[in-house]
Amino acid sequence: MASGNSKAQTEQQKYTLVQQFPGFEVRYYPPAIMATVYSNANSYRELSTPGFRTLAGYIFGDNSENMKIAMTAPVHMDFNEEGSSMSFVMPSEYEFKELPKPANSVIELKESKPEYVAALTFGGYASDEKIKEESENLLKFLKDNQIEPVGNFRFLGYNSPYKFWNRRNEIIVQINWE
Repeated sequence: MASGNSKAQTEQQKYTLVQQFPGFEVRYYPPAIMATVYSNANSYRELSTPGFRTLAGYIFGDNSENMKIAMTAPVHMDFNEEGSSMSFVMPSEYEFKELPKPANSVIELKESKPEYVAALTFGGYASDEKIKEESENLLKFLKDNQIEPVGNFRFLGYNSPYKFWNRRNEIIVQINWE
């Protein structure tokens, strides 16, 4: 994923494509190190800007080493009535012990658990309405294929707000898969 004239590619979180279905796919995500901020927000609109600013501060050097860390994609967002979270995936070149401690105590570094997910991709700009609509579409695809979702539907955003065309967004949900 490149932007503008930049030759640099944004690292994307690794996963294995397990199976494609009409409208969605099943993926396996191995563990990844995430920087996460939790919030009382219960919508994309409420979480996106403050969550992003907080996490961006960490990777731009607001940490124990004043170290800059490359941005990766996607940005993970999970929101529901109980609260929400936003996570940045740390570049795969880092081991957990190599990452600096966040200066902002609301940021947690942790390793995600491996998981199988169903993923639905959509374009354009995300909104609460679009995320709800695409989550319902993914739920219908899962029901049609007798696949049970586990937990919350989550939003993955891949692009900077300044990328206007060919935007990539996804809805994912953990599934039981053998």
